[in-house]
Amino acid sequence: MISIKMQEQVQSSSVIRAMFEEGKRLAEIHGVENVFDFSIGNPNVEPPEEINEAILEILKTENLMSIHGYMNNSGYEEVRAAIAESINDKFGTAFTQNNILMTVGAAGGLNVIFKTLLNPKDEVITFAPFFGEYKNYVKNYEGELVVISPNTIDFQPNLEEFKEKITPKTKAVIINSPNNPTGVIYSEETIIKLSEILREKQKEFGTDIYLVSDEPYRELAYDNVEVPYLSNYYANTIIGYSFSKSLSLPGERIGYLVIPDQAADYKNIISAANIANRILGFVNAPSLFQRVVAKCLNAKVDIDTYNRNRELLYNGLSSYGYQCIKPEGAFYLFVKTPIENDVEFCNLAKKKNILIVTGTAFGCPGYVRIAYCVAYKTIEKALPGFKALIEEVK
Repeated sequence: MISIKMQEQVQSSSVIRAMFEEGKRLAEIHGVENVFDFSIGNPNVEPPEEINEAILEILKTENLMSIHGYMNNSGYEEVRAAIAESINDKFGTAFTQNNILMTVGAAGGLNVIFKTLLNPKDEVITFAPFFGEYKNYVKNYEGELVVISPNTIDFQPNLEEFKEKITPKTKAVIINSPNNPTGVIYSEETIIKLSEILREKQKEFGTDIYLVSDEPYRELAYDNVEVPYLSNYYANTIIGYSFSKSLSLPGERIGYLVIPDQAADYKNIISAANIANRILGFVNAPSLFQRVVAKCLNAKVDIDTYNRNRELLYNGLSSYGYQCIKPEGAFYLFVKTPIENDVEFCNLAKKKNILIVTGTAFGCPGYVRIAYCVAYKTIEKALPGFKALIEEVK
């Protein structure tokens, strides 16, 4: 029999993944072209050509045993140095290779840092709506996730409640901007206020509170909106990054952690994170793709494709009477459901072969997430169904 902990995990398995599987089932019945799957954030924009060029160059010119062999748990020194230099150029930081730890995507990085930081019963705060797997990542290390209620006016973090819920047990705060599921970018004003609160609470309780920034969508920002780089605002910041969305490489599982020198207990954290990387079974990030991304740090996906989708979907749904905040980043629309029960609304949408995810899965009932990283035609063909749906329920 499986463990009690895993029994709980099986019962609360990802709603997003379940809907994704449902999409494949419906496609077999109705045909792929007649199923409109907005359930999962799987990029539909091709990786930049530099990726293929880098792969071929590496395979043709470098020693194969070196390409496919082990390396330091943190990753190749030259890769980490290149990433540190790139970050410094973009954000005015002063990182070196010693601040970078290559990870198996952002998810692997978050698990590494929580393994490094958390004792049983330590609290990690996050802001609803939030990526549901945070619950599992924190629970993996016997921590407790504390959820701050959503601010449904503009989906900036609810800082009043946040200030009240920080306790001596608070070890970390995890934020995600641009945000999944809302597409909202946390403003500089928000980050400044949040940082001030954390500094006050550290002083009040005599503890160290780490701000963990989950950043797979950093480059997907529209209308020239700036995404603040958090280590410039708060010393105890740790950044988890992934190339999954910025270079359309979700299946390659390649990312990194940034652990700044100014973070409290930096030397022990970086040492422990290296060990966590190994004992969690990752050992090191994928060898070939460490080298690939190091050659493509200035490459970009075609964000205009996502922007066209954003405009079509947002304008279409708004014209039908749906209520939502226009996303500033990522590739999600977070829409208020015209009926109170968001689960019921998703089931009604499924009858029209439209697959969307409940806001309940993100800690925010009464909303649904629509991932618009799909073909433009998919949105065009789905819009009549969305219109019929709101007319039926109203």
